[in-house]
Amino acid sequence: MFSLVVQMTVRPGRREQFLAGMAANAEASVRDEPGCLRFDVCSVEGDENRFLLYELYTDADAFAAHKASPHFARWRAVAEHVVESQVNTGGRLLHTHTSEESA
Repeated sequence: MFSLVVQMTVRPGRREQFLAGMAANAEASVRDEPGCLRFDVCSVEGDENRFLLYELYTDADAFAAHKASPHFARWRAVAEHVVESQVNTGGRLLHTHTSEESA
């Protein structure tokens, strides 16, 4: 499985716009993309403008399909206005242990 961790810093005053756009992107990704298994959006304690994303795809092709989706294009249009910096780290899921509860 292909995993992606994204670190983002949002421009001051753009947090709510970021959250709305990112929530729509994450929801559509899991709902509309068979290869998107997980899409978590996390805040960073102590800094309201920093976020971490954790995304899990069946494989790199599924991630490529994500980047080609209409909802990703809509997110990129929002991101141009709200994201100050971004670092993507792709990898492979090696082990997982979870006891999930709905957020």
